[in-house]
Amino acid sequence: MAILVTRPAPDNEKTAAALRARGYDVLLSPMLRLEAAMLDDDDDIAYDAVILSSANAVRAIEHHAALSRLVLLPVFAVGGHTAQVARDAGFTNITIADGDAVSLRDRVVESAAAGKLKKKATLCYLAGADLARNLGEELGARGFTVVTRTAYRMIPVTGFSSAVSDAFRAGSVEAVLHYSRRSARAYVEAARTDGVEITALALPQCCISEAVAGVLREAGAMQVAAARTPDESAIFDMVDRTLKAPPR
Repeated sequence: MAILVTRPAPDNEKTAAALRARGYDVLLSPMLRLEAAMLDDDDDIAYDAVILSSANAVRAIEHHAALSRLVLLPVFAVGGHTAQVARDAGFTNITIADGDAVSLRDRVVESAAAGKLKKKATLCYLAGADLARNLGEELGARGFTVVTRTAYRMIPVTGFSSAVSDAFRAGSVEAVLHYSRRSARAYVEAARTDGVEITALALPQCCISEAVAGVLREAGAMQVAAARTPDESAIFDMVDRTLKAPPR
């Protein structure tokens, strides 16, 4: 029996390694794939800081000319993983939020209130094409100028691999991990396309947040749980509780 990880590459490999270290077998089925966008960057804009709501924004600009000037600026990262990817890309002055958009917004506001950032700073928000929350609008209402640059898009994968479909039919998938609303929707669509919807939705669905869990509940899944906090440590603890922790 295996846990199915729907997280996109390359982060799914890190997740798989951590699960295996906890004693689980793992199947990988990334439901979204990263596609870098043609970043529209204006050299004439003097930014005061960078906002990162996903590690994929960093990956998407790794070979873009804009990176060399952006890494010199303070950066606000949504969580520890995004911060580490930013650090690996050359960013050094990093403020880390608590893993969600609300805390990311609040970190920016708090930094300005503490005098670490100009109160009317101009911020470069490196975003995905599909935004779950309009941070630019929320920060704009607080006096900041936010320039949203679409750095990447996540493309839904339209079906499971034959190995994953066979695993569903054989009853060898024990639970499924979900990390975003879009990947959860892609999972549901892939299950319908491959004719394994009943099996795929009957399994325990372990989600990184209530927002993600809502997608699975709306699709008809009955065993849906959300992590207590939006981070991987919390989702692993939830997996252990859900599956009654195998011996390590």
